[in-house]
Amino acid sequence: MTFRQLSKTALIGLGTHKTRSLLTILGIVIGITAIILVMALGEGARNLILGQLQSIGSKVIAIVPGRQPRGPTDILSTFTDSLKQRDLEALSSPANVPHATRIMPIVFGSQTASYEGETYRPTILGVTEYFADLYQVYPTEGRVFTEEERKGYADVIVIGNEVKEELFGSQKAVGEKIKIKGRNFRVIGVIGKVGQLSFLNFDQTAFIPYSTAQQYIFGIKYFNRIVVEADTEENIPETVADIKATLRTMHNITDPEKDDFFVETQASALETVGSIMSVITLFLAAVAAISLVVGGIGIMNIMLVSVTERTHEIGLRKAVGATNRNILSQFLLEAVMLTITGGIVGIILGGTLAFAVTLTLSHVYALDWQFALPLSAVLLGIGVSSVIGLVFGIYPARKASLKSPIDALRYE
Repeated sequence: MTFRQLSKTALIGLGTHKTRSLLTILGIVIGITAIILVMALGEGARNLILGQLQSIGSKVIAIVPGRQPRGPTDILSTFTDSLKQRDLEALSSPANVPHATRIMPIVFGSQTASYEGETYRPTILGVTEYFADLYQVYPTEGRVFTEEERKGYADVIVIGNEVKEELFGSQKAVGEKIKIKGRNFRVIGVIGKVGQLSFLNFDQTAFIPYSTAQQYIFGIKYFNRIVVEADTEENIPETVADIKATLRTMHNITDPEKDDFFVETQASALETVGSIMSVITLFLAAVAAISLVVGGIGIMNIMLVSVTERTHEIGLRKAVGATNRNILSQFLLEAVMLTITGGIVGIILGGTLAFAVTLTLSHVYALDWQFALPLSAVLLGIGVSSVIGLVFGIYPARKASLKSPIDALRYE
């Protein structure tokens, strides 16, 4: 028999029990849907995170207080006060970190801001006058604060686009004063619409001198981060080594395992993100694989029932000249057709769900999360479903092919 004849016969066999065929592929549909959903969301998340990390510049090095988290849930390790003013001064010395061009301490938190009865709760970022250059975001109205204003603990503020709209609407904001924690801050600049950048929504952020933030807003004497910009990408490894050596000296640390800080570069952050994404993907893929195996077992059971029900048909076909190979090919093709159909439905359903989730997350969290469905995911879905059909269909197909035509014709 030709492949075309086998396919036609297999389709007729499947069409005889449409409801059973649909229920049979349910496990395959769920498994392939899960695989496509995981791969599509994973690819979209990976692209989003890479874009966020790359937005801070390849020469930027971040110093984070506390020990390095051992996993995605180990974030409490970073809530310490190990980075102080004396550390900033030591790092600012060219003798200690010769390749550093800019050093910026950061303190952050959330506070309520008010203006003439309107209130909004932005993220307050205490920074230096370098923040606009480091993040490549500049006011579309007004200016950034100066070194003199930072050193003088000035009550000046640069606000993001959404902060401006929520507090001032269409009114002019520059020159007006907003109240934060009982102090009147003069708006000196407004940053245009930026969105998410370096995991921070700049539209919902207000920037003030870190000295003012420490003294009057947060009442702390430590930093949440210290950002260092190296002169060239080639000097990043040396700069990282200098930073670690300087801080270990300042903190009297001789054993690197006892560091109360950790240093992140764009390269190390990308590596960390890649590792985390791989673990999550593998876990979810394992869950999907279980569903596929269950679906495969369902395929095998249904095919065995089908073989038993069609024993007389098998006998008739053998009596008119069908070979064992013809019978084997027909039942195996039926199993593969079932699983590939389930795979195609799973790909469509998984892609649709991934698109809906991406759209929802982008809208709710104001993220530039683009839908991405890799070709590899589609090919994997088709390939996996085909393999399952072959693996779990071979036993029922072989059992059908080995039936004696005489015994099969006697079966009722």
